[in-house]
Amino acid sequence: MATTKLRSPRKFGRVIAAVASLGLVATMAACGGGDETTQAPGGGNTASADELSGEVRILVSSADASDAAFNEVVEAFNAKYPNAKASLTSVPNDTFPSAKAAQLTAGEVDVFVVKTFREIPEYAEASKSDDVLLAEGGGLIDLTDEPFMANYSESVLESQAIGGRQYAVPTGLSFVTGVYYNKSIFEDNGLEVPTTWSELQSAVATLEAAGVTAFGIGGQDTWPAGLVMNGVVGSLYPTAADKQAAVDGLWDNSIALNDGTQLEVLEKTQWVFEHAQRNFSGAGYDDMPAAFSRGDFAMLPDGTWNEPTINSAVDGAFEYGYFPFPASDNAADNAYLNGKIELQLAASAGAKDPDVAVAFLDFFSQKDVYTKFVATSGFTTTQPDIDQSDFLNSITDITEQFEPVWEELWIANNDAGQDAVYPFNYPALAPLGAQSAADAAAAANQAWTAAF
Repeated sequence: MATTKLRSPRKFGRVIAAVASLGLVATMAACGGGDETTQAPGGGNTASADELSGEVRILVSSADASDAAFNEVVEAFNAKYPNAKASLTSVPNDTFPSAKAAQLTAGEVDVFVVKTFREIPEYAEASKSDDVLLAEGGGLIDLTDEPFMANYSESVLESQAIGGRQYAVPTGLSFVTGVYYNKSIFEDNGLEVPTTWSELQSAVATLEAAGVTAFGIGGQDTWPAGLVMNGVVGSLYPTAADKQAAVDGLWDNSIALNDGTQLEVLEKTQWVFEHAQRNFSGAGYDDMPAAFSRGDFAMLPDGTWNEPTINSAVDGAFEYGYFPFPASDNAADNAYLNGKIELQLAASAGAKDPDVAVAFLDFFSQKDVYTKFVATSGFTTTQPDIDQSDFLNSITDITEQFEPVWEELWIANNDAGQDAVYPFNYPALAPLGAQSAADAAAAANQAWTAAF
């Protein structure tokens, strides 16, 4: 799972330098000789398994299930193309932006995950992501005319187009705002799945009266605690239009982060923090599936991407379910999960062997390879007519209406301070941080308004 971070001027400069250098590399590659048995990117890879040669270095942001899925693809690619070499590096989410910038600058990566990859309103033009700037500056290979891109759903491709062109393979969809729950613990305590905020509060009170910890959160890396914030936002701003209105209102300063629904987001997020396991700020995200399987807590806010890991940890010890986080007292507001496009893969225009980089994306996109990838990763498919897991089939009633998660619409202001990055200042909330909801909201509002 990715989080949005402000770019420092130094890092921003490095990435812009990378755009310039990548453009030069791409120009030199276009003028060079090349292998006559393969076509250049844009024309499709026609090399046979024995003819394709070179290497492709792949960089992704780390999660256990998706790492395993990418490794399977890499192994299968290497088996099919004995004279080509694909290698995978996975980097923790919090350090991924800096690692990617450094590797791009050094020319050490060919295919990589792009973040915040979407067009944004004119009023936030200065906040375009580094990866969108790369695409616009010629730093990414244009995949629009590659035949394998037609394998993906048109609506997904439309949502990630930059200037009407395609620069990334959408590896899947994930739903972010759900809560895994231990059915045995719920049944033992006479609980039903909560569908409103009041019902959730009542369920937590019942659990704690029985000596059961309500929530598990892996707060050590910070971003997993943001899953709670995204769940709250998903209920209090239940539609894409509601979220977009909040984004617009913050950018034109007609609403404030320390008032109304914006403050309520932090108040309810903090309430969940206060009912999580002790010292959750020091707990690792990767440790949560095992803790859930032990029954250390009844509920785990987490995304659908982590279900394969959770399922492996539980290993049939009990049944578990998944429900949308209910932060509103109107059940209709809590009816659907919020989701996002996951781990979009782009190819650098300065790739060492661009035909091999595109061949890897082509291989990834083939139905048999992609079907196995989504099964291992836990992602929801972005290709039509792909078989999905029993778990994903079991939650179709809460995913049938797609609603984007907050971070898919939010645009950070590069001139605002760290307290307004998300902009709901959940890292400051005690016991993850040290502040009350009111103080964290005030700090966020001050950082936000100071940018204008």
